[in-house]
Amino acid sequence: MARSRERNFNSLPRRKAGFIEPMECALVSKLPAGPDWSYEVKFDGYRAIGVKTSRESIIYSRNGKNFNKRYPHLAEALGDLPADTVVDGEVVALDDSGRPDFHALQHFKASASRIHYFVFDLLVLRERDLTNMPLIKRRELMKSVLKLPSEGIRVSEQFDIAAENMLSAVRNQGLEGVIAKRKNSLYEAGKRTGSWAKMRLSRGQEFVVGGFIPGPHGIDSIIVGYYRGKDLLYVARVRNGFVPSTRRVVYDKLKPLAIDRCPFVNLPETGRARWGEILDAEKMKKCVWVRQELVAVVEFLEWTEGDRLRHSKFISLRDDKDPREVVKEA
Repeated sequence: MARSRERNFNSLPRRKAGFIEPMECALVSKLPAGPDWSYEVKFDGYRAIGVKTSRESIIYSRNGKNFNKRYPHLAEALGDLPADTVVDGEVVALDDSGRPDFHALQHFKASASRIHYFVFDLLVLRERDLTNMPLIKRRELMKSVLKLPSEGIRVSEQFDIAAENMLSAVRNQGLEGVIAKRKNSLYEAGKRTGSWAKMRLSRGQEFVVGGFIPGPHGIDSIIVGYYRGKDLLYVARVRNGFVPSTRRVVYDKLKPLAIDRCPFVNLPETGRARWGEILDAEKMKKCVWVRQELVAVVEFLEWTEGDRLRHSKFISLRDDKDPREVVKEA
């Protein structure tokens, strides 16, 4: 039996170990259910591809940036992988209770001992391409082959339970959401096919930062939106969620990106707004516009009928997302 498995493994196509664009999850408002699906916790962290060649170990961001300098202990821990192997996972910081803490992740230098790499997929093993193998088989192989003595790298758990039970457990733990995956799904790099889905339990998403209004400690608020085709659409001026230290950090990141023109196609606003103040031509005189290079995570109560955010709150900046990929989520 073992010889048969070895022959099957050796018949797989060869593939050099290197960066593979992550497979994407489709955002859903209702979690897919049934025996064809398994579930994972949706971590609040940075998606990352781990690569171990015969010469080096590299941890890459979702858009192919080398994360080794940022997380050297994780890069070192990847050395425990077999040579010529590629894994997919999430870099996550854990708080004292073991829950993901995105704020701690952003302050990685002070929180390195809290930061872990949760591996949830095996894409290449000893130079054999596994991406055309069903997920359930990739997971079985991953659990049987990967020996990870370092606390820095952990295998993310997968649950074969009812969708409602998974949602209930995640809600009770105060976690961000759930990932659902078809057990027979292939790994389709860079694609969002619906074979993988994500459901957020908190209302929020990433938005492109297109400007800010100066204020105490650097900024009063950030001006955010999303892309519809080539157009950047304004949705909110976000003032809540900042403390003096984050105001300074965000200001220092935005100031070098200043430009002369407003990047939002639907500004200035006119008329009267039901929720909050409108950003009209007069108020726009206070704005500093910036190149669209930064993405902010924003929580909010709801979308208004006018396609604006009600009761928005700044959570964090992200540097692992391509602003051009930020669109309105369901």
